[in-house]
Amino acid sequence: MTALLESFTPGLPEKALTAADAPARRVWRHARVATLAGASGWGLIERGAIVTENARIAWVGDEADLPAQGNAAVEELDLDGALLTPGLVDAHTHLVYGGHRAHEFEMRLQGASYEEIARAGGGIRSTVAATRAAGEDALFASASARLRTLREGGVTTVEIKSGYGLSFEDEARCLRVARRLGTTGVSVRTTSLAAHALPPEFEGRADDYIAAVCEWLPRWHAQGLVDAVDAFCERIAFGTAQVERVFAVAKSLGLPVKLHAEQLSDSGGTELAARFDALSCDHLEYLSDAGIAAMRAAGTVAMLLPGAFHFLRETKLPPVAALREAGVPMAVSTDHNPGTSPTLSLPLMIHLACVDFRLTPEEAVRGATVHAARALGLADRGTLAAGRRADFALWSLEHPRELAYWFGHPACRGTVVGAAPKDLAP
Repeated sequence: MTALLESFTPGLPEKALTAADAPARRVWRHARVATLAGASGWGLIERGAIVTENARIAWVGDEADLPAQGNAAVEELDLDGALLTPGLVDAHTHLVYGGHRAHEFEMRLQGASYEEIARAGGGIRSTVAATRAAGEDALFASASARLRTLREGGVTTVEIKSGYGLSFEDEARCLRVARRLGTTGVSVRTTSLAAHALPPEFEGRADDYIAAVCEWLPRWHAQGLVDAVDAFCERIAFGTAQVERVFAVAKSLGLPVKLHAEQLSDSGGTELAARFDALSCDHLEYLSDAGIAAMRAAGTVAMLLPGAFHFLRETKLPPVAALREAGVPMAVSTDHNPGTSPTLSLPLMIHLACVDFRLTPEEAVRGATVHAARALGLADRGTLAAGRRADFALWSLEHPRELAYWFGHPACRGTVVGAAPKDLAP
């Protein structure tokens, strides 16, 4: 990999990479390849190889069966026995914001609840103030540093929500920053979460704020800033009738929806989201049997967020066994945000999903690849197969189950996004 390493040495200045940076055809040899193809199993090929054509996988299989490449110009890369998996998909993040909330963490350790802090003007509102005060370039600089850390942990696709601006222009600024982050070597999907909390200028006027959000959404969509719409359905946020108004606008625009649901109570939000064929419902600690049935019927993904559960020291577990029994796909993401899950390690979330939520290692890894991609409505990634995007991660591991076993262990050797390598280590 000498030529490759000369071009992509860790520590060099950031460079936006696309398929245009890569030779048309590459052969990636000598790797343990975990394809995750099929409904179950690792799909592990002990001495595997992958052929990429532009930004797509053209072939994957045992190196002994590698097809002849003919007279085409091909670059061959020896991966030296590295474990190769689909690139990780972080399908729930709040990556763009100003400031931090370490003082609130200290308050919680001293006994204050999440709701008490929020009702006292902390929580989301404190981040809104810091975000509104930050310029676009400052927001981009801080978020791009966070995104680089995610990528160094194997992430190749990330969803980024707004929700810390809570005005037309502040939300638009956060969405523009998220779009800009898509030029830094990770595939980015943007989600409008304007219905996240009530801003101070709308105090006592939640319905008026929801009306404003419904007016803003078409304008952001016309600017090309929104891929999906989310809301926070909870007693400290918005009720089902208010969320339904937002979702109706999203549907009229052809935008998929998702929902922060049943985190602190059973609000019935999951059943509402299922009626709108939601891509995912997220958190779900208080999810009911009726909510599970609705998600199953709609094909909605259950987004599990063990980072927030851990950070808030929650004790009410999401109903993983019931979700498993019902056949509802379970995804795992970081929920990176400054207040309740300030982690930047998706492999750590894979570990916590196993230890705290009792997922199997295979379920947790599929949750951060196969099902996380589904939670974003992306059918072209999450597994390694011909025709899929050439997004994969290389690990200094022997078996994919080790992604759940090790924690606090920097095992990722690099990522490839659309066949463009990023910071691959020898």
